[in-house]
Amino acid sequence: MSRTITVEGMSCEHCEQTVEDALEGVDGVTSAEADRDAKQATVEGAADADALVAAVDDAGYDATA
Repeated sequence: MSRTITVEGMSCEHCEQTVEDALEGVDGVTSAEADRDAKQATVEGAADADALVAAVDDAGYDATA
């Protein structure tokens, strides 16, 4: 299952990697790809949307599912 969430605050490649790492740490996520230009992250797997948002928020960015 694929899910796209909106992520505000990414400004560089390091930011994208930080968001990807945070998302990949969520149970059920098999992969994540962040795109700062689109202000989105695409997540593969069966993770809960609230857990994805919380992980990105904890990493210092603003996310909405």
